[in-house]
Amino acid sequence: MKLSGILSILLQAAAIRRSRLCVVKTYGDGITDDSDNILSAFHGCNNGGHVLFPRGKVYVIGTAMDWTFLKHIDIDIQGRIRFTNDTAYWQAHSFRFIFQNVTSFFKLGGEDVWIYGGGTLDGNGQVWYDTYAANAYTLRPVLVGIDGLKDSVLSDLVLRHSPQYYHFVANASNIVFNNISIAGDSTSKNTAKNTDGWDTYRSRDVTIMNSVVNNADDCISFKPNSTDILVQSLFCAGSHGISVGSLGQYVGEFDIVESIMVSNVSMHNASDGARIKVWPNTASAMSSDLQGGGGSGSVRNITYEDMLIDNVDYAIEITQCYGQRNLALCQQYPSSLTIENIVFRRFKGRTSAKYRPLIAAFACSSAKVCSNIHATDINVVSPGGTRQAYCLNQQETNLDADCTNNYKGFN
Repeated sequence: MKLSGILSILLQAAAIRRSRLCVVKTYGDGITDDSDNILSAFHGCNNGGHVLFPRGKVYVIGTAMDWTFLKHIDIDIQGRIRFTNDTAYWQAHSFRFIFQNVTSFFKLGGEDVWIYGGGTLDGNGQVWYDTYAANAYTLRPVLVGIDGLKDSVLSDLVLRHSPQYYHFVANASNIVFNNISIAGDSTSKNTAKNTDGWDTYRSRDVTIMNSVVNNADDCISFKPNSTDILVQSLFCAGSHGISVGSLGQYVGEFDIVESIMVSNVSMHNASDGARIKVWPNTASAMSSDLQGGGGSGSVRNITYEDMLIDNVDYAIEITQCYGQRNLALCQQYPSSLTIENIVFRRFKGRTSAKYRPLIAAFACSSAKVCSNIHATDINVVSPGGTRQAYCLNQQETNLDADCTNNYKGFN
């Protein structure tokens, strides 16, 4: 997001005073659904009001709610909002998005919406982690589902135990996420899966900054048609990196990701640091509920800079073989999705031992679809002190690493 975009949000908010106060009531027993009280407050203070969830109060949400009518409103969450563990209800009534298997507890939209306060949204994820382990086709809601939101800010929030992604940001524009704390491990043998910090989709002018993410999938993932996005000053742990994609999943779809800046990120105990993942031009399966391949599109003008690598399997990974273990098949059916004008610069740190002696993988299925990929000032070593990178269909002189054809596999 350009500075002018952030300033326009601030100026718009300053122009409309939030003079009405709506304190959200709660039944207070930790069981009864408070959704009617929440909707009442939102309607009562829409267009110029301040909704308050007071500190020390716990609110229960057991009903899927459409919040896309919000406009010129502050939502001050100081207490705790917890979603019920009724998996049968949520699978039947949560909001469906058209991408992959995404659903959400609520749908947040509208314009000039400020959500802040230091309080907590709790997705009650443990029951979902266990249910998904038993049935991979379980539809798990994301904790914050955004559809059509614009000129808005979400700041100073604690997000815990999401069933799936923590944020799915769709059809949105001119949004800032600031000082968001994300975490939620499983307490059983069934791990918390697909708990991306943010996924952007068909959205532009988004800023994500000053946040901490402890999760078990992408720290951030730029899904199809994500443009003009700034990510800065993040701490990511346990993740799959900051990822472009996956892209090219659906036949007949043209996916675009462009004009992305990722700066000042520390990546700890993760599978990847910076990552671009593209499906091959042939049917492939990542898992029983995630298959794809054969789509087209373009990735261009992407910059990753100033990244700290701490026990990360690959500091950098580009693959056009996502979801397909057979590298020869990927080269036989090269992706039609182009990757160009990509910059990785000023990386430092140490990888894990998983792919030693490799620190990175730059793998394109064809030289025709990859161009102008640069990695400079890459001060990352493997535990053995090596700086090797797997390079396939690359201009190797553009890469600050020791290129090799020693293939070690992809995540």
